[in-house]
Amino acid sequence: MDTIDAMRLLIQVVDSGSFTGAARVADLNTGAVSRAVSELEKRLRTRLLHRSTRRLSLTTAGARYVERCRTIVATLDMAEDEASDAHLHPSGMLKVHSYTTIGRRYVLPAIQQYRESYPDVVVQLNCSQQMPDLFDGSCDVAIVAAQTLPDSDLVAHQVGATYSVLCASKEYLAKRGTPLTPNDLQVHDCLTLEVSAPEAGIWTLDGPNGAINVTINGVLQTNVSEVIVSGVKRGMGVGIVPLFAAVDGLLDGTLVRVLPAFTLQKLNIFTIYPSRHYLDAKIKTWTECLQSYIPQALQREEVALLQQQSKALSL
Repeated sequence: MDTIDAMRLLIQVVDSGSFTGAARVADLNTGAVSRAVSELEKRLRTRLLHRSTRRLSLTTAGARYVERCRTIVATLDMAEDEASDAHLHPSGMLKVHSYTTIGRRYVLPAIQQYRESYPDVVVQLNCSQQMPDLFDGSCDVAIVAAQTLPDSDLVAHQVGATYSVLCASKEYLAKRGTPLTPNDLQVHDCLTLEVSAPEAGIWTLDGPNGAINVTINGVLQTNVSEVIVSGVKRGMGVGIVPLFAAVDGLLDGTLVRVLPAFTLQKLNIFTIYPSRHYLDAKIKTWTECLQSYIPQALQREEVALLQQQSKALSL
């Protein structure tokens, strides 16, 4: 029997006034209770109880020890109650990591929606292009975009799927001309994301007739989609941009989609968290929120772009 269980039995012996009473409460036999107290005394090298055929009484050392035991057991019970409640009621700090653009476009409004349902949760949102270490306690849930994820002990749920498109500014296209076929890209300045160019100088476009590889003139390469968007808006060239980073510019006209029949690099959006036997309620409810919010947001954007394209074709 471990020390905490023995402490509980000692308290029950004192409260009930006998080994028999404590045994009845604990659903044990009297001998087991007596042995537990004797083992405590042996380990402490101190007599805790005066025993007689008629009554039990605490020694001076025993009285001090029992009061300490009450405090320890009460604190432990409170901690267990709080921990158990964490699996039932979302509360406390939720530490979230997200890729920067996804964080701004999807995660932040999802947090607003989430906290309307769970106001006892405080969210810490960290955004960067680096995958955090989810085992060091610095992050509860990460939201990332990738084609696939490596095998690991992490739990991953796909919450959406998207792709990249080619964009340019009106000024750039007026100056350099609009590409009408994928091969036309070879004479244009191209801005590319590192993650979307597995082979340097090659873009793979998915179109109506399958995939086409095109050799491009890469003048800028970066790992942050906002930099590509800024470069495109400045007229630096044709950029490959994830749809979630391009959609605002496409809708307000500051970006123009190039070769609209083609897409590039399909991306999946994942929520990732460490495998846990008992999943904290705030992690469970937060991932459920994302599984609902992100697909709906992606669908709204797709519909808005299709409506814009239909309107442009009708003009």
